[in-house]
Amino acid sequence: MIVGSGPAAFYAAGALLASEDPRVDVDMIERLPTPWGLVRLGVAPDHPQLKSVSRAFEKIALRPGFRFLGNVEVGRDVGHAELAGLYDAVLYAVGSQSDRRLGIPGEDLPGSWAATELVAWYNGHPDFQDLAFDLSQERAVVIGNGNVALDVARMLALTAEELAPTDTTDAAIAAIVASGIREIVVLGRRGSVQAAWTSTELGELGELAGADVLLDPAELDLDPASEAELGAASNVVQRNVEILRGFAARERAGKPKVIRLRFRVSPVAILGDERVEAVEIARNRLEPDGGGSVRAVATDERETIPCGIVFRSVGYRGVALPDVPYDERAGTIPNEGGRVLGPGRATIPGLYCAGWIKRGPTGVIGTNKKDATDTVEHLLDDARAGRLPGRPAGTIDELLTERGVHVVTYAGWEAIDLLERTRGEPQGRPRVKLPTWEELLDAGRSA
Repeated sequence: MIVGSGPAAFYAAGALLASEDPRVDVDMIERLPTPWGLVRLGVAPDHPQLKSVSRAFEKIALRPGFRFLGNVEVGRDVGHAELAGLYDAVLYAVGSQSDRRLGIPGEDLPGSWAATELVAWYNGHPDFQDLAFDLSQERAVVIGNGNVALDVARMLALTAEELAPTDTTDAAIAAIVASGIREIVVLGRRGSVQAAWTSTELGELGELAGADVLLDPAELDLDPASEAELGAASNVVQRNVEILRGFAARERAGKPKVIRLRFRVSPVAILGDERVEAVEIARNRLEPDGGGSVRAVATDERETIPCGIVFRSVGYRGVALPDVPYDERAGTIPNEGGRVLGPGRATIPGLYCAGWIKRGPTGVIGTNKKDATDTVEHLLDDARAGRLPGRPAGTIDELLTERGVHVVTYAGWEAIDLLERTRGEPQGRPRVKLPTWEELLDAGRSA
């Protein structure tokens, strides 16, 4: 049994189904009616090329011995102990489903949002369609220097023409096009060398039809440690700094919106009486961290940025599952090479993990392939050595039927997929997503 259906889950399924000694059947359960995880619900809608990895997952799903059971949630429909009793092995690949907190005053004011909430909303996640983002504000602040922060900034700046060919939900397109936002300020706590975005994401900011990128050349001044880090950095980092220097040298073109990039600043408070009115930031000093990079140390220099909405994008975090070991500090399932550890760090026979819930939210989609394959190698080694627990009689089908759970099979997902694609075709869009639980389950039942 694999719990989860994102990249790590499907890479693990592919590795298991490819095994000949032993031969393996794979059931995959997912709390949503739809598979693919962040490929469907996290990748920015204007990046369809990144979603194309799902074609590889479709091939895995069609292999003999694979079953998808959507709309099934661990802890609600079936317990962990029940899964452990029904399967030779259980592998959790549930990702990192929540956001990291800033831990500053005002973080929970109305108008202060996790970037993950906005991303889920415009991507059609059915849990997030009732959120009401007030995009009438003139200035938005995005806190973070990773790809998700750039996704949020870019999505808020897209024009109607840029949004039209994407699979952004209809409601989100309407809201972004009608938005009053004219300035988007992106804050990074360290410098330009340490920003975690990719060159492709960064370069796209300079190609937006409706937004100029503004960057004060002084923001790119480097301390000695950052100079040394840049000299030894990868081609990606050096290309990023080159792109940023190009932005700093540009004249404003007079586009209706502005994306302003700031470095070496950290939010110390989100201000407002009843809702967000401003962000107070501290200027940071960068000091060597002893590992070849730098750490940000707040100075006494403060600045207040008036704004009406804030998006916090400082990382994802794993969520604990009922009765499954969990490391609260790391936000992961404790493990060694994917073998889950229990009390005293003893290996729990037959229990595994892969992906972000195993290692934390790092890497790109493809990183999960090796990660999942490594876990599967340990699982198969344990199977061959007779270290997996025995499985009693019974099936998950009997249990879910007894509990009245409406399971969305892979054929049900294909019905959802076909309907969404059919709706999108006349508009020249890859799909028009079904954004609500009711619509998704109704379409899934049609199979």
